[in-house]
Amino acid sequence: MQDELDGKAEVLLDPNTLSKDGTVALSTYSISEDGDYIAYGLSESGSDWVSIHVMNVTNQQPMPDKLSWVKFSSISWTHDGKGFFYSRYPAPRGGELDAGTETNINLNHQIYYHVLGTNQSEDILCWKDPEHPKYSFGASVTEDGKYIILTVYEGCDPVNKLYYCEISSLPQGIKGFRKRQEMLPFVKLIDNFDAQYQVVANDGDEFTFLTNKSAPRNKLVRVNIKNPELWTDVLPEHEKDVLESADAVNNNQLLVCYMSDVKHILQLRDLRTGNLIHQLPLEIGSVSEISCRREDKEVFIGFTSFLSPGIIYRCNLAPAIPEMKMFREISVPGFDRTSFQVKQVFVPSKDGARIPMFIMSKKDINLDGSHPTLLYGYGGFNISLTPSFSVGRLVLCKNMGFVVCVANIRGGGEYGEEWHKAGALAMKQNCFDDFAACAEFLISNGYTSSSRLCIEGGSNGGLLIAASINQRPDLFGCALAHVGVMDMLRFHKFTIGHAWTTDYGCSDKEEEFQWLIKYGCSDFLLFPTSLYTI
Repeated sequence: MQDELDGKAEVLLDPNTLSKDGTVALSTYSISEDGDYIAYGLSESGSDWVSIHVMNVTNQQPMPDKLSWVKFSSISWTHDGKGFFYSRYPAPRGGELDAGTETNINLNHQIYYHVLGTNQSEDILCWKDPEHPKYSFGASVTEDGKYIILTVYEGCDPVNKLYYCEISSLPQGIKGFRKRQEMLPFVKLIDNFDAQYQVVANDGDEFTFLTNKSAPRNKLVRVNIKNPELWTDVLPEHEKDVLESADAVNNNQLLVCYMSDVKHILQLRDLRTGNLIHQLPLEIGSVSEISCRREDKEVFIGFTSFLSPGIIYRCNLAPAIPEMKMFREISVPGFDRTSFQVKQVFVPSKDGARIPMFIMSKKDINLDGSHPTLLYGYGGFNISLTPSFSVGRLVLCKNMGFVVCVANIRGGGEYGEEWHKAGALAMKQNCFDDFAACAEFLISNGYTSSSRLCIEGGSNGGLLIAASINQRPDLFGCALAHVGVMDMLRFHKFTIGHAWTTDYGCSDKEEEFQWLIKYGCSDFLLFPTSLYTI
């Protein structure tokens, strides 16, 4: 932290000191509106379970607060700085288990409000839904501090219900519910799972949302939540590009981020009309983070690419033409970006779909089929693989002559919800066909040969690798499948697996069983030793 942007910085919290063996990680954090406190979540040994702690920023001393059994949660402070909302599951019977190695199914997510300086047993239950034990919830406070927004999720699809509660309507405040056997009086604005709704900004009761309602590449809409019958479009869906995010800045402007052919574009637009004001200069790559507040004229933009370790831009929106300057840049000793090249190609899949793929290598390599090649993919859950920097991959390119490729197969979010759905449920085979097509492209165009081609993926990407090896063992010489979802007939019975049925389906249903049995990989490790699985 530092007193001003050009002032001397001091360490507030160093995750590297949390444990001697490096197995405790900082998973989330949130700073109170007045800057006096930081609440942060720690996870141990790679577990999804999180414990929330609080530190006094002024004296950098820990507070006694410790919240357990937190999972899939953000931290959102009320503007008075007296406490924050978080999500948790009920403590297991007996109160203890080997968190992180257990396989118990996660049910009955709940929203609580923690009052600073009190024991977790006194936390206020704000929302639960025992009739729908598989639902998950998130709570956040609007930027003006007036509303609590409750989002309800059924699985991993980009759809949610959305409720709100006006804090000023609570006569005794949130703490008045501590001794009452009732939850906060949320109003159900959206009470179905037809689409996704994310709050962008609000002026009193008038809210602007980012949504995919009748817009698979997303759009911005506006509604008065006290008169929800009339919804108007602010920024219509783009004909090709995906609207990834929108942030209110400089009082009445929007900073919007589009994804165009897996590369990010930043635009400044008018909050009221959606009209374009200016397109910000940005090289080919990914916007990793946008840090801003509506009342501020300055925005900080994180940027990365295959050949850029990381840049933070400081953007002044006050002039007619915004001024972007480099604020921080990560430097990697010995790395010369001019020694490498990155190109994007579009590969026809089995059904003719056009699949983007990035190819990184040393400059001016001979396409003679001799290069060891790493092909990475994911293809699921509406997640996009945009350009990012990897020391490990560059070491392979520089020191071992590798070609490193990232395939943007269907199932991801690279072209919106239609692209996602084209690689999910009954269409999951498209993911494997797309990946195989990218591999065949690399071989036929002289980058590599099947014996020198290694494929890699993790989680849903681990399933991709296992299915690819099962279906096309002739195409690959090595396979790295990290923490893959392999048992497609039983995954929904353990931990949070039930949420993944929105992408895969569920074997309890006969039709969906027939999808899953065709590519399930629970026997993945029983392969000939010529194929390496990790």
